[in-house]
Amino acid sequence: MATAPCAKVRCWRWRRSPLRRLSDVIEAWVILVRWVLALVGGLYAGLAAADAVQRSAERQRTERREVSAVLVEDAKDKAPARAAGNTRVWPTVRWTAPDGSTRTDEARVPATSRAGDRVSVWIDTSGDLTAPPLTDGQARSHAAAGGLLIATGAGGIALAAVSVARFHLNQRRMRQWAVEWEHIDTRWGRKAG
Repeated sequence: MATAPCAKVRCWRWRRSPLRRLSDVIEAWVILVRWVLALVGGLYAGLAAADAVQRSAERQRTERREVSAVLVEDAKDKAPARAAGNTRVWPTVRWTAPDGSTRTDEARVPATSRAGDRVSVWIDTSGDLTAPPLTDGQARSHAAAGGLLIATGAGGIALAAVSVARFHLNQRRMRQWAVEWEHIDTRWGRKAG
């Protein structure tokens, strides 16, 4: 025996019907708000995160500067920098800070460098060693990745929050149905289940 195909009724929660409950209308609004929050909120959060990364990169470019430093010790005596196959090491270098004082610290330089060689290091406004600022390409890729992660996270949080609200609406609907079935059973004078 062939079964008749069921017609899918679109937007049934928005249509007038004697079977539609208040919880159905609330759920329709909750679903609409969910998608608006997930899309618009996620987009806004992602753009804000990308802008923050770009501003941070610009601040790095203005606050950091490259200076010349002198190696205090031979680089060949030092252990290789963290990664296997890396040709850079961390010997001690000396440089002059913006306030005129002489500073020393470890900096990452080629393993073939000898004491007395000049190397370039990056310092911040207080004269301490720091990493080089992000290039334009690095800033763009960090902004894109950060924006995408934040947008996805914000959208996911909105979807999760609405899923919890829908769960509670379904629980309420089930309680209402139980009360109504109980009312029907007592009106007929017998129990249905």
